[in-house]
Amino acid sequence: TGLTAGQRLVTIQEGPLYRVRGSHVTLWCKVSGYQGPAEQNFQWSIYLPSAPEREVQIVSTVDPSFPYAIYTQRVRGRGIFVERLQGDAVLLHITELQERDAGQYECHTPNTDERYFGSYSAKTNLSVIPDTLSASMAPQTLTLMEGDAVELTCEVSKSTAQHTHLSVGWYLLQGAGEHRTEILTLSKDFVLNPGPSYEQRFLEGDVQLNKVGNTIYKLVIRGLKPSDQGQLYCEAAEWIEDPDKTWKDISSKQTARTSLAVVSQGRNLSVDIVAAERSLSEGDNLQLSCMVGAPKSCSRHFEVIWLLNDMEVARIDPHGVLIWEEEYEERAKLGQLRAFKPSNTVYVLTVYEVGLEDKGIYRCSVSEMKTPGDLHSIQTNVSSGIHINVKPIGYHMRLSVSTSTPRVMVGDPLLFHCEVQGATGPVSLRWWHLLPQNPGHRVLVATMERDGTRSLGSAYQDGGTRGSLRLEKESSGTFTLVIPSTLDEDDGGQYRCEATQWSRGRNWTGKGEAAVTVSSMAGLGLQATLRSRIATVTRGQSFELFCQVAANYTLEEVPASVRWLFQPSLSTGPLHELAKVFPSGTVVWGTAQPHFQGKAQLAKADTSFRLHIHSALPAHEGTYQCKVEVWRRNILPLGQPAASTSSNVVGIKVVLPESNLQVATEDSSVEIASGNAAAIECRIVFAQNNSQFAVTWYLLPPLADATPLQIVRANYSSTLEYGSEFSSAARKSRFLSQRVSSNIFQLQILSANLGDEGRYYCVVEEWLWLVDGWYKLGEGTSGRTTLKFKLPGEQLQMEKTNHSLSAREGEGVTLPCQLQGALLPGTRLSATWFQVKSSGRESALLTLHHDGTVEYPKGGLAGRLYLRRPSAGDCSLTLSSVERGDAGAYYCQLQEWQQQSEGKDWALRALARSGYTQLTTIPPESTVLSRICSSPPLLNFILYSPLILIFLLALAVFCWYCKFRK
Repeated sequence: TGLTAGQRLVTIQEGPLYRVRGSHVTLWCKVSGYQGPAEQNFQWSIYLPSAPEREVQIVSTVDPSFPYAIYTQRVRGRGIFVERLQGDAVLLHITELQERDAGQYECHTPNTDERYFGSYSAKTNLSVIPDTLSASMAPQTLTLMEGDAVELTCEVSKSTAQHTHLSVGWYLLQGAGEHRTEILTLSKDFVLNPGPSYEQRFLEGDVQLNKVGNTIYKLVIRGLKPSDQGQLYCEAAEWIEDPDKTWKDISSKQTARTSLAVVSQGRNLSVDIVAAERSLSEGDNLQLSCMVGAPKSCSRHFEVIWLLNDMEVARIDPHGVLIWEEEYEERAKLGQLRAFKPSNTVYVLTVYEVGLEDKGIYRCSVSEMKTPGDLHSIQTNVSSGIHINVKPIGYHMRLSVSTSTPRVMVGDPLLFHCEVQGATGPVSLRWWHLLPQNPGHRVLVATMERDGTRSLGSAYQDGGTRGSLRLEKESSGTFTLVIPSTLDEDDGGQYRCEATQWSRGRNWTGKGEAAVTVSSMAGLGLQATLRSRIATVTRGQSFELFCQVAANYTLEEVPASVRWLFQPSLSTGPLHELAKVFPSGTVVWGTAQPHFQGKAQLAKADTSFRLHIHSALPAHEGTYQCKVEVWRRNILPLGQPAASTSSNVVGIKVVLPESNLQVATEDSSVEIASGNAAAIECRIVFAQNNSQFAVTWYLLPPLADATPLQIVRANYSSTLEYGSEFSSAARKSRFLSQRVSSNIFQLQILSANLGDEGRYYCVVEEWLWLVDGWYKLGEGTSGRTTLKFKLPGEQLQMEKTNHSLSAREGEGVTLPCQLQGALLPGTRLSATWFQVKSSGRESALLTLHHDGTVEYPKGGLAGRLYLRRPSAGDCSLTLSSVERGDAGAYYCQLQEWQQQSEGKDWALRALARSGYTQLTTIPPESTVLSRICSSPPLLNFILYSPLILIFLLALAVFCWYCKFRK
């Protein structure tokens, strides 16, 4: 359960439970881990299948007013009560289970703790099933001799839908107190269990129970003894296994009884009296049997006297002549009494349609005569007394009245149930309305006579006011009254059901009442509350809004509509209608918000309206509100609503899912030989399973403060996009991005050279498909991987000092690159010049191959670049006509090559790289004289000024020189 010590826990009998209609049912409930008094209180409620969300209160150990009206009468009459087993454990008793008792039961314990901690209620399900068990045996009166055998047959059947077992037992009743003795039982586990008095005879095989076919159970008793004398019957029980693995008997049935007299082989005279039924109602039939036990009874003579309360009723002499006492003669002539002698040992007295005067203690006195004509008996024996109880008409009759509409509004129907149980004759019914505004006065609503004839009271005959009243008989003892529409609040109050049972010209009447309250719409107090379990929704996630309606009246059956209103995020003005649900269930969507159609689902449950948004989009972000309207029931057309209310507003925010992307950030290095391939790895440590990734590779050139260069980007669909510095066909063929596993990407650099040196890293973007498209959740940057080159064993010696040079635009400049020392014989030199821009972008300008050929990667610079004396080891670069774009860092790389042998390839023997030379460009010279000389209009003006002309003649040559340079 996840509970801790000191935490309240309520437990209830585990369900689902199946119990038979009409049976006595118990449910246990207990509480533990509580604080407060040792005696805890319990409250029982039920949730009916017809309204599983509505609580119906049944009974409480602390509040007498706790039961709802439908249960009040049964609780007051002890038909439903709570038995306290101990301070924290109780049993709920339902003495006679009804079909309407099926549902989910809740046991609740009011809080006595310092704070709420734990569970305070528990629930279980109870299903009511029909009683299909039957047990029957034909009643007999048997007189057998001691030592004889007897066979009795019992038929038992059931048709319960659930899996159940049967037990079948045989029992013997003896004496006036009807002491019950178990003979033999076949248990639910199919085990034969003899009673203690018959155990030895069972082991010897004299007592047997045999099953014949599917439904017949046969009892065999051999070697009868006088102790076997009495009334024998069969009892069957049906058992079901509950969820807690215990077996419960849910129904039991007894058959009619067989009277067995066992005559002893001696001279003794025994007398016993038996009755088919001891508890009767007026009008039932009574049959008594007097059993005479005597050996050789056929040759003996008996006189039998029937006694009631020790007063003689009738006698049968040894000749079989019947003599009635005077006060019984008239009833005997009318056929209401009968006494006869089926055999010399069995005498029967029958009373037809017993009355109250027939109750009492009956005995039979048997006297043995030597001869039929003797006046004196040889011996006399009197049976023990048997008490016969006769109950008046209506004694078993019980009446319960309930309503399923205890609180209604004007215009709503009223529904009443009158349940009559135990009636033994025809029943007539009358319904009355006890006027609340006029105490002591009542108005007849409807009647139903014994033959089913119905009639309405004068105030209810006009069907145009309250509709057509219905008075129905649903079953043998259940009557229903339906008033289709209430007029006003005066239709509330008490409604009385009077049921009259008729028998033998007499009657008995029972009464019961149920109260209803009729309220007008004006006092409804309608309110609506809008709520959502979450205010922030992840894009693609579903969310729900609940519009809970409350009033001073149960609203489940009231015609109601709901309008759902919405205002998008960042919008102003009134809310727009999203959808409207009419009382008929028809839905009309608003035209302003097409994003909701196909995404929204509308539903209603009891007093709650629900708006379910599936797979939320950004367009669903905003403010929501509901507006509820209600109408009087049974009023068509609906017209204007009787009441309306608007809820609070609820804001919903739609956000992207949180990214959990983690990329490995450890720095590393890769060292290869020039010309080999390099592999740079980018590893994803953690990400969502259904994510896709875009990977962008970057290069940080060796220069400090260099700008990262984008190499290539592979988006989530693996489409490649190269950066501007790597977009040439040659570079695309050398720089490749690929995914080698689910979480590892690689950048392959083919034929790597010293110009590829630098620090590489990747930027990983996490993308996820959410309902309507791909969305970027986040990104992560990897650590730096430094690419280094293994230098040959031999190293060239050259100047590696960094230099700074400046050159005026238009002038020439020489960048130093000098090999220190001479080349070895038979070797050749190759040289490559590189320019590095301030952004860090690096590009090759010129390459002198070892075979003497010169390559200009940037063809536009071919006319401006010159090498000084490569053959002498001086590979300084002269850059003529310097331009502003030539500014930047320059360096050269020298390689020494040697041919292994004649006709073989040249192999790299040694290499070296110079320091950086930083070139700064200076704009061209700007002076007053140069401007004058370069401006013909200004010059013409000066020629007309003699004073200035003389001064400037000296500068003529210089101006001419300036013009020549321009």
